[in-house]
Amino acid sequence: MAAPDYWAARFAVAHLVAITYLLGFVSALRQFRGLLGERGLTPIPRFLAHVPFRTSPSLFHLHYSDRFFAGVCWVGVLGSVLALFADLAPLWAWLVLWTVLWALYLSIVNVGQVWYSFGWESLLLEAGFLAIFLGPAEIAPPTLVLWLLTWLLFRVEFGAGLIKMRGDACWRDLTALYYHHETQPMPGPLSRWFHWLPRPLHKTEVLANHFTQLVVPFLLFAPQPVASAAGLVVVATQGWLMLSGNFAWLNLLTITLAFSAMSLPRAGPAAGLPPWFAALVLVLAVVFAVLSYWPVRNMLGKRQVMNRSFNKLHLGNTYGAFGSITRTRYEVVVQGAADVDAEWREYGFKGKPGAPNRRPPQVAPYHLRLDWLMWFLALSPTYGRTWLPALVEALLRNDDQVLRLLRHNPFPDRPPLLIRADLYRYRFATRAEHRETGAFWIRNRVGDFVPPLTLDDLV
Repeated sequence: MAAPDYWAARFAVAHLVAITYLLGFVSALRQFRGLLGERGLTPIPRFLAHVPFRTSPSLFHLHYSDRFFAGVCWVGVLGSVLALFADLAPLWAWLVLWTVLWALYLSIVNVGQVWYSFGWESLLLEAGFLAIFLGPAEIAPPTLVLWLLTWLLFRVEFGAGLIKMRGDACWRDLTALYYHHETQPMPGPLSRWFHWLPRPLHKTEVLANHFTQLVVPFLLFAPQPVASAAGLVVVATQGWLMLSGNFAWLNLLTITLAFSAMSLPRAGPAAGLPPWFAALVLVLAVVFAVLSYWPVRNMLGKRQVMNRSFNKLHLGNTYGAFGSITRTRYEVVVQGAADVDAEWREYGFKGKPGAPNRRPPQVAPYHLRLDWLMWFLALSPTYGRTWLPALVEALLRNDDQVLRLLRHNPFPDRPPLLIRADLYRYRFATRAEHRETGAFWIRNRVGDFVPPLTLDDLV
């Protein structure tokens, strides 16, 4: 049940999961007050009043305050740093530390509401749970745990490949990347460059994507060195995706899982598994064999869904992304005015497109939750029904916690009298347009999204 040749694989997986946990806890610490705090857009106390523990298990059912939430985040930050050195710890300490990290992050995700509805939250929880059973350097990596990590990678990649082939026709006719780099949720600094690559190369990229997501996942279970080569293909593909856009820590975690399939020479002595721990790993494998029924049924079914957790512990999930591709990019541009006759001034967001002359920033592997939800909002106003009115009110009050989520507040001295939101169509500037104007985006107003509102209107 031990795999000493996978010592380096275990080292890479554990350390990268610890880094991702660190990103998750820091992201929560820096953003929760404006999003989820007592005066946030969707306050956790209001959520807890209507959702019982059995529906959303979280330690915050025992107690909630903004200070307590911040304390949980700081414990998570400290624990994530300690996990980087947990290889030096005894087995019992490893188990305790990684279990605490998983329980703390689960507690955050289960009260995070729409802000934590992304697939990479469940992916971190599932990978983090399996990391509990990897064990420190004093024992050899458990074979079954490595297989479970590889099985998790298979579901991530193969699920994404299936949803594309079953979804938008542009994946089947190889034209998806004619649009994707421009219309993805949060373009990065190189996204415009990728968008203007020759179209034959775009078709080649789509073919490579289909190969990586529909063929390579099966090779992860082949004998070595084929499995290691398949893992390297996944790493290379995810690195390409990291260059072309901002997808929080999805690509980082997928790369992390790819190491579980790679066999490298063992660095240092490693004992076999203690009998009690071997029994625990065996129970884990049985549990995940049962949990795998739901994602397998989903992948094989005709109505496949993406990024679904089938239980509140976020274990045995199904994954997938971009089953459909939008052809046109729309953005919601939020503006304020000091009075009815004053000039409208635009609010700036940290990650999402705004001012045409601003280069798209590199954000990933960090996650800007409000910016991502603003992309969904442009697709349909229904995505903002739980939080958009609260955002408008917060801007009309110059709420400090919400304003910290933004890059630029055009009313630093006193709140605006009016807030409105307009819908714009965005497209990447051509090379000639960029040389002439310095603009990265060309935008045109489409119409009203939210009409001008005052605090009295909201009341």
